[in-house]
Amino acid sequence: VQLQACGGGLVQPGGSLRLSCTASGLNFDVFAIAWFRQGPGKEREGVSCIAGSDASTNYADSVKGRFTISRDNAKHTVYLQMNTLKPEDTAHYFCAASNRSPALCRDWYLGLGDFAGQGTQVTVSS
Repeated sequence: VQLQACGGGLVQPGGSLRLSCTASGLNFDVFAIAWFRQGPGKEREGVSCIAGSDASTNYADSVKGRFTISRDNAKHTVYLQMNTLKPEDTAHYFCAASNRSPALCRDWYLGLGDFAGQGTQVTVSS
């Protein structure tokens, strides 16, 4: 299983980026996909998640109204559209996949049998 994230970069405050997570080697349609991030000196944080069965979504309070997650099952890809970016959004972002949607999307839990990719760096700075 591989999860390839891309789309990170340097952006000014108030700007936008779209991250992509493309998966291979798994039955993509049934897997929930989540984005996590870890900023400098901070703990890992669940950012957003989208279920496989009904594409229901969940967001961290810190990104609600600014980030939108979506999936294209035909392309085995999940997108994270990030708008109105703030310096505190600066972090290493990575995507993860699990066939236990409630654990991942509600509890931000990653465990045995789940998968995570290498991630991409997002830096928000003027």
